[in-house]
Amino acid sequence: MQKIKLDDVLTLKKKHPCGSFEWKVIRTGADLKLKCLGCDRIVMLDRPTVLKRIKKINGEKFLR
Repeated sequence: MQKIKLDDVLTLKKKHPCGSFEWKVIRTGADLKLKCLGCDRIVMLDRPTVLKRIKKINGEKFLR
């Protein structure tokens, strides 16, 4: 199982409609709350769905 921590930046396989592939983790638990780094949209997805969609975990980035 991959370790996803608060403030990690995730690169997902499919891009968001705004064109960004990168999401910042703003809440962890059974569900993950993610913030799009392109348009600041916030979504909440269950952990198994996010784990399938992850391409890369970039660790902490000091963006926004």
